[in-house]
Amino acid sequence: MAISNNKEVLRIATAGSVDDGKSTLIGRLLFDTNSIATDKLLAIEESSRRKGLEYVDLSLLTDGLVAEREQGITIDVAHIYFSTPKRKFIIADTPGHVEYTRNMVTGASNADVSIVLVDARNGLVEQTHRHLYISHLLKVPRVIVCVNKMDLVDYSQDRFNEIVSDFKRLLDSEEFMDIEIDFIPVSSLHGENIANEPKKMDWFEGQNLLDTLESIEVGKDDDKAPSRFPVQYVIRPKSEQYHDFRGYAGKVASGSFKVGDEVSILPSGLRSRIKSINQFDEQLINARPKQSVTITLEDDVDVSRGDMIVKSGNDITTKNLNSKVCWMDATPLVNGKTYKLQHGINETRVKVSSINYKVETSAFLKDETVSALTLNDIGGVSLKLSKPVFADSYSENRSNGSFILIDEFTNNTVGVGFVN
Repeated sequence: MAISNNKEVLRIATAGSVDDGKSTLIGRLLFDTNSIATDKLLAIEESSRRKGLEYVDLSLLTDGLVAEREQGITIDVAHIYFSTPKRKFIIADTPGHVEYTRNMVTGASNADVSIVLVDARNGLVEQTHRHLYISHLLKVPRVIVCVNKMDLVDYSQDRFNEIVSDFKRLLDSEEFMDIEIDFIPVSSLHGENIANEPKKMDWFEGQNLLDTLESIEVGKDDDKAPSRFPVQYVIRPKSEQYHDFRGYAGKVASGSFKVGDEVSILPSGLRSRIKSINQFDEQLINARPKQSVTITLEDDVDVSRGDMIVKSGNDITTKNLNSKVCWMDATPLVNGKTYKLQHGINETRVKVSSINYKVETSAFLKDETVSALTLNDIGGVSLKLSKPVFADSYSENRSNGSFILIDEFTNNTVGVGFVN
């Protein structure tokens, strides 16, 4: 069957503790959707035989680094692409170890859905709490809990129901009410309930994993987000034909714009109306999220690269940020330290004015006695900026509510932040 190039893409982040079978589950998805090249499958079959296995070790498809294969663990974030006749998928395969928390945060930052694996024998463990918290922190709209290795508990419905009940007790708080969550029992090793109906779990009445992934609606809240258009380039053609043309090029970060909308320019606050929206040689009536367009205004107002066009009445200019930060550097984050902050295309110097708490992600608790954040810590941090940025709360607008912190001397990215 021919596959259309216009299918929508579902971005998936996977997470699981060591030996929960995450790499095997991804390998099974690729195998069952015929997404593995013949020569690669033959190489994996040969490698499995050399290891003395009686089955094809599909985890070898994703554990690509030599160190990963030697240790049997996932270390780095790998992006895996596959498709079905219904849609395309991109999987960010993230490590499960606590020391790689930063890898999971970066891998899941753009995800539409998070797959959290749980070993049916062990149930919820400390890492499960951490993975759920990070999915919540990143506002991933959908979480699928795959209770894996059901073959090792004799495909027990009672054991599956017990784990589901444990999850629901854990998530029984207002903080997690915005997460839509599914529970699916699977056996990655034997392909039970991955891309086919389960033969040994006829008690399960829900969809299999692949059907669930194919049915998830992508970007359903994009149009509801506040309208944000960061200006990346000012177009002033030096030609007689377009002598008076002045357009503002960029990508719609969130929300939508249409011809005739009254808009404000940040940071100046000047107002105008949208005269036209252009995409190459085509004139559009409106522009939706992720569309790259050129906007012209009815008035000749001062607009520069780095400014932001918003719907009138939406002033989000700020020089102070309260945020949650995931620290990604061996040198701790401490009060009074200065960094560069990158928000969209804008960059400014910032000073850490206070470290308010550290999140104990294994128990969803806040430690308000800390004076520093160390590698892989997540905590509440207040920042003072040398010049304003135009940022939304991350909970209201994922596209415009995050930033990165950069070391001024090494130019390394040392933290990723989410505006409260």
